[in-house]
Amino acid sequence: MIFCDFVRMAEDTEKLCEGLRKENKSCFILGASGETGKELLKEIIKNRIFSKVTIIGRRKLTFEDEAYKDVIQEVVDFEKLDEYSSAFQGHDVGFCCLGTTKAKSGEAGFIRVDRDYVLKSAQLAKAGGCTHFNLESSKGANKCSSFLYLRVKGEVEAAIEQLDFDRYTIFRPAVLMCDREEYRLAERIFQKVLIPISYTFPTAFSVPLTTVVRAMVNNAVLNSDKKVEILENKAIHALGAAQEITKK
Repeated sequence: MIFCDFVRMAEDTEKLCEGLRKENKSCFILGASGETGKELLKEIIKNRIFSKVTIIGRRKLTFEDEAYKDVIQEVVDFEKLDEYSSAFQGHDVGFCCLGTTKAKSGEAGFIRVDRDYVLKSAQLAKAGGCTHFNLESSKGANKCSSFLYLRVKGEVEAAIEQLDFDRYTIFRPAVLMCDREEYRLAERIFQKVLIPISYTFPTAFSVPLTTVVRAMVNNAVLNSDKKVEILENKAIHALGAAQEITKK
C-alpha cells in the first residue's frame, strides 16, 4: 500500500471514529492484564470510541491514571464461566487477547486457556448480544498444524467461526516487538534476531505491539461487508499505520 493510501485510510478512520462515538456502543476486553490487552485498553481509552468499556479477567486491576476511572471491571473464574454469564451481556464489540504459554502453564494449561477459555468466552459473548468479536491469534495458525501452539490457535479460530457472529475478525500477528513485564526467553531471542531483519523486511516476521492494537481499534470502526475477516501480519502493519499518519 502506498503512502497516499495510508493518508486516505487515516482520514476515513478519523471520520468513522467520530461516527462510532455517536452510536454509543460498548465493548469488552478479555486479557487486559497481558501486554496486548493492556495496550489495547490504553488505545481505546485514548480514542474514546466506546461509551462503555469493560474488562473481564480473573483479578481486579489497579489504575492510577484518572482516564481509567470509568472502566468497568468484571472479575470471573474461568473454570466456572457459566456462572458469570452476566459479565458478557450487553456488549456490542468484544476483543479477546487472552492467552498463556506452554512454558508457563504446561501443555494442558495452555490448551485450557488459549482454546477452552477463549471459546467459552466467545460463546457467552454471542449469547450476550455481542455482534463483532475480535480474536488475537497468531501468524501460521492452522488447526491441522503439527505444532501445538499453531494447532490450538487454529482450532479456536475455527470453533469461534461456527458461532456465527455478525462480524468476526481474526488478527494473526507475527512475533510481537515489545518489552514484556513477563520474561519469555525464546521470545526475547527472536526479537533480538528480528530487529535487524525487520529493517529489510518490515512486515514479514515481526510487528510492533502498538501497531497491532492500532489495527484492532482502526478495524473496529471501519465498515466491512465481510462476515469473517482474517488479517495477516502485512495487513496488520497497513491498518495499524493509519493512525500514525494522522499524527505526522
